[in-house]
Amino acid sequence: MKVAILAGGLGTRLSEETVLRPKPMVEVGGRPILWHIMNIYGSHGFNEFVIALGYKGESIKEYFLNYYNFQSDLTVSLANGEVKACKKCYRDWTVHLMDTGIDSMTGGRLLRLKDTLKDGTFMLTYGDGVSDVNIAKLLEFHKAHGKLATVTAIRPPARFGGMVFEGDKVVEFKEKAPTGQGWVNGGFFVLEPEIFDYLESDQTILEQTPLERLSKDGELMAYKHYGFWQCMDTVRDRQVLDKLWESGEAPWKVWHD
Repeated sequence: MKVAILAGGLGTRLSEETVLRPKPMVEVGGRPILWHIMNIYGSHGFNEFVIALGYKGESIKEYFLNYYNFQSDLTVSLANGEVKACKKCYRDWTVHLMDTGIDSMTGGRLLRLKDTLKDGTFMLTYGDGVSDVNIAKLLEFHKAHGKLATVTAIRPPARFGGMVFEGDKVVEFKEKAPTGQGWVNGGFFVLEPEIFDYLESDQTILEQTPLERLSKDGELMAYKHYGFWQCMDTVRDRQVLDKLWESGEAPWKVWHD
């Protein structure tokens, strides 16, 4: 099962960092937050990733092009430039790096991944948030209800999309709830290929019409996560994550090195 990650936004609220690199490449504990997100999925056996690139996407391509060598001991022949790597890379990942446009919105980026994701259930999340959500249980929940979409619901501050439930069914989805009360969109989606029928163009914002339509159609369910979740929207957010990592008690570190 493939995991799609939206990694193409401008990251304007983190401009101190993103003027030089895309937000998913901003480091927490010396590693890009994108690496942390991928490890969350990898710890549950999901090792094939589809990265939706946009702003400064070449930085992400460069990172993965060099990943194997950077994680290995190298022997370099100065006579002919030959490089031999002594394998030390413990990540058995396949990473598809897909250009999805500089100005595409979230739904538009996902739509551009259709040919790669259309063959079965897939996962989707944002390239700037970490969590200790149990991916295996999330997928089990999704398969059990049989609907087209599952969103992980969390309870953070007020700047994210709000949801109203009947049981676990999402009956109303509103982006950017005005207060911090209630459950909101935490990413970590599980989706069926029919989701692409709800996407129209590069300018489609996933969190607006598509999710609103899915909720009205009774096809959007919520997996309520009561544990840790944190996005990295600002420098302060990055500092919070950095301190947690340095403490050795980062809640999202569910993998073993």
